[in-house]
Amino acid sequence: MAGLIPQSFIDDLLNRVNIVDVVDNRVHLKKAGKNYTACCPFHQEKTPSFSVQPDKQFYYCFGCGAGGNALGFVMNFEHLDFPQAVEMLAKENGLDVPREESKAATRRKSENAKLSETLERSSQFYQYQIRHHGERQAAVDYLKARGVSGEIAREFCLGYAPDGWDNLLSAVGTDGNQQQLLLKAGLIIEKEKFKGDGIESETKGSTTRRYYDRFRHRIMFPIRDSRGRTIAFGGRVLGDDKPKYLNSPETAVFHKGSELYGLYECRKADNKAQRILIVEGYMDVIALAQMGIRNAVATLGTATSSNHLRRIFRWFPEIVFCFDGDDAGRTAAWRALQATLPFMEDGRQVRFLLLPDGEDPDTLVRRIGREEFSVKVDQAKPLEDYFFENLSRDLDITSIEGKARLSNLAKPLIKQFPKGIYGQLMLDRLSETLGMSSQSLTELLASKPDSTAPVMDQADLEQIPPAYMQSEPRPFKQRASNASQLDKYRKPASLKAIELLLHNPELALSIKQDLVPLHSAEDENRKLLLSLIEMIQKDPTTDTYTMLGYCYGTALGHQLPQLLQSEKITPTEGMEQEFLHIIDSILSDIAKKLDLLQLKDQLKSRVKTAKEQA
Repeated sequence: MAGLIPQSFIDDLLNRVNIVDVVDNRVHLKKAGKNYTACCPFHQEKTPSFSVQPDKQFYYCFGCGAGGNALGFVMNFEHLDFPQAVEMLAKENGLDVPREESKAATRRKSENAKLSETLERSSQFYQYQIRHHGERQAAVDYLKARGVSGEIAREFCLGYAPDGWDNLLSAVGTDGNQQQLLLKAGLIIEKEKFKGDGIESETKGSTTRRYYDRFRHRIMFPIRDSRGRTIAFGGRVLGDDKPKYLNSPETAVFHKGSELYGLYECRKADNKAQRILIVEGYMDVIALAQMGIRNAVATLGTATSSNHLRRIFRWFPEIVFCFDGDDAGRTAAWRALQATLPFMEDGRQVRFLLLPDGEDPDTLVRRIGREEFSVKVDQAKPLEDYFFENLSRDLDITSIEGKARLSNLAKPLIKQFPKGIYGQLMLDRLSETLGMSSQSLTELLASKPDSTAPVMDQADLEQIPPAYMQSEPRPFKQRASNASQLDKYRKPASLKAIELLLHNPELALSIKQDLVPLHSAEDENRKLLLSLIEMIQKDPTTDTYTMLGYCYGTALGHQLPQLLQSEKITPTEGMEQEFLHIIDSILSDIAKKLDLLQLKDQLKSRVKTAKEQA
């Protein structure tokens, strides 16, 4: 169903449901004092560390850090998007989900629906051709030679684009509207040229606008989204044309940097799988599926991105990158490793399987079989081993110079790990390799911040409560009374304010300052802070889990459960003072930046005037 879900309905839904019932319907809970406990459903554990808190309508796992409200739990447990989780929770409580739609959004949804329909019709056309076209045999023979059965071909909806300029155009582009939809889908190409050979054309002045099929004499691989809708195509040439593989261009419904080939088929085959293989090509995915390995996906000609990883980790706690062992494969593996670092929260695992030269997953699995290939996947190299082996490859780490070089290479990368056990263990591994204590290395990292690592700005410094500062005027890091206390303030000032607000929403009602300057903030944390403040000021009854429900679906939503559960230094009686102090600091910082921009504009204006007068 199209349209936005009203925030008022989400708030009412969260007020109606009891998180204990929601969780207990999926995971058996045991009463433990005023809370409930269970073994965490999001990571493997023997001793329960998963807690449900009825008074806060909140769940949290002290083992892996997963946490949130009832909607968040349904999203994570059922592997659903936010709107789908709302639909499920509403259905369980006998409610219909209302939708809001602006005219522009309605028009856009309608256009996208028509585009999706055209893509689906095109997919059906290609599938029909591989069964009935007179020249289909080359495509059939190719797939048979690659060991692809009719069953797998049907499951992945494989098709054939016949040779010729206008086969799809004639079948699907039956009128001007359909031609425009094919053009938007990237399945036909528009070219201005003289009149000629009977291809669909439209006269405009003295030129003729001609359309022809993008895909010709190719095996067609429909690319489907997580709901099984065709959103694009990839085509493998059967002749000598270049390129060998050709993808649809990006469209309103297809963004290749976010999509994964085979993800729909993977989840359909086993939606409880805990591990996913990322390979490089369409045929790798299909060959593995043919051999009974149903958990492989491929990126669409791009490097593994943060968007890919964000989607994958919602469904799978373990990733195995399976690439060719050549230079290109090793480069892709290292880039993938770098992309994963910010996502390596506790409970997640990433491993690397680089294949022998001349092999890819397709050829290897057919040569050695499913069982032996699965053994190789089980023995894939853990991220931490690949990390240090790759960095140490050309270094003599028995020498002081080699150790120093390794330290310089590793430090900016290790700083990208989220705070947690995994990041600490990586730091311990580095200290062991360097032959120095973990504490000494931590102090060294703190004393010499890398230029790529986040640095505390003035607003961050000013939020430190006076109780934790000594009176003598020393540099900030020397004035901190305790290094562990300082670590708790590494988060940006705006996130600290959000944390305080989550614990005590009434703090927003104590703000007397003019928040208009905060509307000019470009930082996502500050934007979210302003939204929460305005929400509470508009409705003073807004509570913690209503705010969490509002934030799910935002880029920062996954951080808020950790903020709510984080260890706090500020005592309850000091929350208001600290919160208002942070707001003052943020507003002051914004004002300074605005003044600086105004000064720069004035200087530019004076220079321009001086040049004109000269």
